[in-house]
Amino acid sequence: MKTEPTPAPDTEGIKEKVRHLPHGPGVYLMKDRFGAVLYVGKAKDLKKRIATYFQQSRRQQWEHPKIHALIGLIHDFDIIEVKSETEALLLEGKLIKEWRPRYNTDFTDDKRFLLVRLDTRPALPRFRLARVRNDERSRYFGPFPHSGLLRRTLNEMRRRFGILLGDAQPESLPDGRWRLYSDARAELYGHPNIVTEAEYAARIAAAAAFLDGKSKEWLSQLRSEMEAAAAAREYEKAAGLRDAIHALEQTLSPSRKFRRIPASGDSGDAPVPRLQRALGLSTPPRSIECFDISHISGSYCVASMVRFEEGSPAKNRYRRYKIRSFVGNDDYRALEEVVGRRYRRLRDESQPFPDLVVIDGGAGQVTAALKAFLWHSLEPPPLIGLAKRDERIVFSDGRDPLVLSRTDPALHLLQRLRDEAHRFANTFNAQIRSRRLRESILDDFPGLGPRRRAALLHHFRTIQALRRASPEELQEVPGFGRKLAHQLHAFLRQERER
Repeated sequence: MKTEPTPAPDTEGIKEKVRHLPHGPGVYLMKDRFGAVLYVGKAKDLKKRIATYFQQSRRQQWEHPKIHALIGLIHDFDIIEVKSETEALLLEGKLIKEWRPRYNTDFTDDKRFLLVRLDTRPALPRFRLARVRNDERSRYFGPFPHSGLLRRTLNEMRRRFGILLGDAQPESLPDGRWRLYSDARAELYGHPNIVTEAEYAARIAAAAAFLDGKSKEWLSQLRSEMEAAAAAREYEKAAGLRDAIHALEQTLSPSRKFRRIPASGDSGDAPVPRLQRALGLSTPPRSIECFDISHISGSYCVASMVRFEEGSPAKNRYRRYKIRSFVGNDDYRALEEVVGRRYRRLRDESQPFPDLVVIDGGAGQVTAALKAFLWHSLEPPPLIGLAKRDERIVFSDGRDPLVLSRTDPALHLLQRLRDEAHRFANTFNAQIRSRRLRESILDDFPGLGPRRRAALLHHFRTIQALRRASPEELQEVPGFGRKLAHQLHAFLRQERER
């Protein structure tokens, strides 16, 4: 059986790329021949660090088998420059969590830090410790990275605010009031032990406000500890603190914090008006569509279109495209084709256009998409590109490019949209590539023209089913007599045994 040879890395091209790298801190992404991210790393000096991967004299120093395997798979790399080693450390962790590369062994698992759960179902709500959010009727605080400090804090809250923890068993009194404790704790904690539900609710509100503030205080403390560890080059400690900060920030973020509303309502609506202001749009971009192109050196060229509504993926509206107008490697022509196909169809079906169109790419890609609208006499909606290297926003109307803060929720929304389009395109590309590789075994069977080949695939649907077919079943396919069916059966059996 013939198999498609694995293309060798473009060593000279990679070395030329390395020669133009900056001497500064940043993060690098090593990629395989399909563009998939294999490894994410950080560097104090990007040029020196990345050069070590491609220097023959240094390869002997990579003694671990996993590192040897990684180096053999690298066909390209991307970099992201930052201002400091500390920023590189933070960005590395974010990208590892986002891409989950197969050769990164550190920080790919979300740590299960402790949460504080406010159980609101009883008449007198109480605070408990938890590790997962599994109750939508409760309110959660955290996660908190220091379990010992957290337990002491809860005990201090019980003394300070007179609230109940999970071990309490308050007693309902005939007059509608409650006795919190019937033992020595009634004296120990120094608060009135008999309360109305309204009085106790005021205590809960004060304790919750304190816990929110305590979360932010601990976050500031963790940042200081991480920066001190990074300055002292204690990178393992700094990385652990970085992950703790990430977990705490995600929960304290307004768009992620628990709210007692239906899950469908918590749809990322905060970034949408922010994106409207950042882009200067007249209306909020409640529906956004994003396009990406995927190919392997010009082969298996496909495109994806993903759609977000109210800041969340609308997966039933996703679309994928095979490129029809040409064969080869031309992202601009591919974008012009699929953008034209998408919005010409919406026009023909009298469907509304989205509020915003995003292209994965820079000025050239945006121009190609704009040409598609003009060629088909379509009025384009607001159209932008997001260039991955520095996350620069490119406008189709000639405005100067825009770079948003890395912490801006509008940028986060665009990144999620772009990354989802990239994932969807790569998945489709992999499906086509896998199917083509499986079907390629028929190329080696002599005398099998395109009609008989198509008839076989139509009849058996998959190569696996074809491999299992008997000579009698093969004869059921139009164009296959007894002799040809037995020859094909013998050929497939030989291929299976190789």
